[in-house]
Amino acid sequence: MRIHIALIGFGHVARRFVQLLSESRDALRALDIEPVIVGIATRRHGSVFLDAGFEADTLARFVDLVAAGNAVGPASGSPTALELLQRLGRMRSDARVMIETTVLNVQSGEPAISHVRAALSVGAHVITANKGPVACAYRALADEAAERGLSFLFEGAVMDGIPIFNLVRETMPAATITGFRGVINSTTNSMLCAMERGEDYDEALRRMQDAGIAEADPTLDVDGWDAAAKVAAMANVWMDARVTPRDVVRSGITWKSAIYARAVLALGRRAKLVGMARREADGRLHLRVWLEELEASDPLAHLDDQANALEIDSTPLGRIVITQRDGGLEKTAYALLTDLVALRRRLGR
Repeated sequence: MRIHIALIGFGHVARRFVQLLSESRDALRALDIEPVIVGIATRRHGSVFLDAGFEADTLARFVDLVAAGNAVGPASGSPTALELLQRLGRMRSDARVMIETTVLNVQSGEPAISHVRAALSVGAHVITANKGPVACAYRALADEAAERGLSFLFEGAVMDGIPIFNLVRETMPAATITGFRGVINSTTNSMLCAMERGEDYDEALRRMQDAGIAEADPTLDVDGWDAAAKVAAMANVWMDARVTPRDVVRSGITWKSAIYARAVLALGRRAKLVGMARREADGRLHLRVWLEELEASDPLAHLDDQANALEIDSTPLGRIVITQRDGGLEKTAYALLTDLVALRRRLGR
């Protein structure tokens, strides 16, 4: 099956995804998937579209160009993301897909939400690694996709490539998710571990930035917003929460966390930034991101550096823990590929 793809956003994750498509060519062919990238739209590096699709060597050149800070298209006259999606929608194809990896806006979910709606409006399936649409508008977007007979997939939005959404959707039929808790932000977990080892807050943060784990502006991570967006996303999908990150009670880590982390460690415990959701007996939903002191026996207490873990509480299965020992952009790129495979299986024939 030929699947025509438009990439909206061409940052680290999308560029690694392009490379994974090439590396996985034989495996994808065995699954009857022939991905054809016809368009790339970026915020700062121009946009390109080609009905016949770009050859592998051209895509490799685009990857190198953007990595070096250069453009893939002309500075003026390039198609906008909307224009590119409209051209995708006019193509005759077995399947049309938008893959959206633009930067997260935790307050509004834009422009990613508008990109999702635009893709659905032209008959394109949606795959995204952006937390914004799921955290801020999941129910509306899922309903719109269903009405149009299209897929809205987002495995890469939480915990990189670890298949938490596929796990629940595909392997836990008729189960009810009553809550979850987890260490779901790599930057803050790495910093807390570094501060346990004696680094101060500024030193730990600077090292995370130098390693590319934290952004130049790390406030989304250290202020707890990234974790809050992930909590909102999971609660929306699994618990029909209909919330946004602003509905999550939130705190992050500060310079005082270094003192706290070392004091807790001296008592044989660990300090972790934990995101959680729990359905109360009266039906109300409790959502929180908070720095917590965990007993050594807690599965979340064993996570070092970039490791993440999520404990899902369900009926009738009880508690399930899934751990990610290594995070990173390659894993998120892989999540995009797994969603492409999931889409192919849904389409059948």
